[in-house]
Amino acid sequence: MVGDLHCHTKLSDGSLGIEDIIVQAKRTGIDFISITDHDTMSSISRSKILGDRYGVRVLPGVELSAWDKSRGRKVHILCYAPQKPDRLEGVCIKACDIRKTCAKEMVENVMKIYPITAESVMKYATGSKSIFKQHIMHALIDYGYTTEFYGELNDKLFNLKNGTCIVEREYPDVNFVLDLIHSSRGVAVMAHPVYYDSLDLLEELAQKGKLDGVEAYHYTANDEQRAKILEIAEKYNLIVTGGSDFHGLYNAHPTYIGSNTTSKENIDRIIKLANKKEK
Repeated sequence: MVGDLHCHTKLSDGSLGIEDIIVQAKRTGIDFISITDHDTMSSISRSKILGDRYGVRVLPGVELSAWDKSRGRKVHILCYAPQKPDRLEGVCIKACDIRKTCAKEMVENVMKIYPITAESVMKYATGSKSIFKQHIMHALIDYGYTTEFYGELNDKLFNLKNGTCIVEREYPDVNFVLDLIHSSRGVAVMAHPVYYDSLDLLEELAQKGKLDGVEAYHYTANDEQRAKILEIAEKYNLIVTGGSDFHGLYNAHPTYIGSNTTSKENIDRIIKLANKKEK
């Protein structure tokens, strides 16, 4: 039994719907799937119904945006199986509001350089809780300014260090987000620690007992980095997860459902911990 515990849909920055992802999981022999859209749990009820229909077990999930204040950078935390998901609604709304504010400014910045319209961007954000950079790039592709989502133009506009149109704000503090996850009786897993250069933060939070797990199997980690993540996981008895981080057409790198997975042992640990928190 294996699971892909990191997938995105049109509810955030994916290009496919919930049903498309669950059907594809069935085709590829995935037993467990988790829809982990950014800062929204809107998929939970629908994904459970569709999972039952197609014979794929669904683990409720969400990817929460947080901020590492001591290092001044973003970090993503995956929350699985929250028993009281309503306790996460406030932080989800807060993160979406921050992202919408940033996106509005980014669209305005891009429109000063390229004569596209806000409507051409919004067309691709229909159904999403926020506007993402991928939606802006899709509009730029439509009007012939580039032929790819991730390439020279994307780097020029949205590189986190020196992009000409990038806008970033601080998200809720990571310690606050972790406390909320545990208040919701969910399981807290750090997503792709290499992506945001969060290995130091990973060990710091694990040492404090704030984290339940870490996503070691993700395309951003090379063999050496994965070995370091697994070393930290073993040291602090963390659950080890894996996921494709699937976004469909909006993938930053070629990655498909089931390209990285979570073992039965670790899925069982998540479920056992969630059930324990429920009592």
